[in-house]
Amino acid sequence: MEITDTYKAIDFPGEEVLFKDRNSKFFGYTFPIYSEEEAKQHIEALKKQHHSARHWCYAWQIGTENKKYRVNDDGEPSNSAGQPIYGQIQSFEVTNLLVVVVRYFGGVKLGVGGLINAYRTTAQLAIEASQIIEKTINIDFLITFEYKDMNKVMRKIKENNLNITKQVLELNCKIYISVRKKTADKIKDVFSPLYEIEIERLNS
Repeated sequence: MEITDTYKAIDFPGEEVLFKDRNSKFFGYTFPIYSEEEAKQHIEALKKQHHSARHWCYAWQIGTENKKYRVNDDGEPSNSAGQPIYGQIQSFEVTNLLVVVVRYFGGVKLGVGGLINAYRTTAQLAIEASQIIEKTINIDFLITFEYKDMNKVMRKIKENNLNITKQVLELNCKIYISVRKKTADKIKDVFSPLYEIEIERLNS
């Protein structure tokens, strides 16, 4: 079975979108997030920006392999807002993403079906207005060696196009590298012929 080591995400907040239905206005927003705390900060900022709105409904998903998600109807009928928004996150297969839909009530009730359609459509428009990019799932390694072995290590790194994320070059040297998940299993073989060099995997 081939390892999948890519995922879709956004790097920047998307453009604001607007969907209208029977005088109700639905503003849609997307944000890249890596924690629940970040999601809360964006939602609080939108509440200040749209302080006279009626509902601030949202859904988010974080993680690449062990995904976490949350949905919130914020006072709308159960499953009429957060879940339709989350459905669009799943449909576009995007992660590390927060989608917020802010509703201004226009005086006419839309009914549960109307609400589901409005929140789903606004979420779809918001995600479409965002720049979705494909990223790789990377595994980090630490290579530890003595200064005298520097050239050997650097040659291997160059030959294999390895990405150095950090280096500490003293008497005992440490180089941190990041490699795509699908090539991670082979990385130790690259350095195994160099006996005095240690390589350890830092994340699962």
